[in-house]
Amino acid sequence: MSEDYSDTGVIQVVVERFQNQRLPRALAIKDQVDRGERLNESDIAFLEEVLRDSARVKPYVDAHPEWQDLVGRALHLYSEITAKALENERTASR
Repeated sequence: MSEDYSDTGVIQVVVERFQNQRLPRALAIKDQVDRGERLNESDIAFLEEVLRDSARVKPYVDAHPEWQDLVGRALHLYSEITAKALENERTASR
């Protein structure tokens, strides 16, 4: 099996997972933190899983720059979520 064919399969699975599972969950969490709510254990576990998976996906993204924009926008969304969640935690602890 060629490397390109293998990469294409992995990328397809990752994109489908992002579209069907990760993005809807991330947007729901973003709405939650934008309302001033704090993250619960499940939300934190989800974000930790995304972080771990992003390290595994990085070699594919490096090899296929056409996906870098999508990955960059997704990482920006996760960054916004964590920044707002941290702000909410600081506000709640005052």
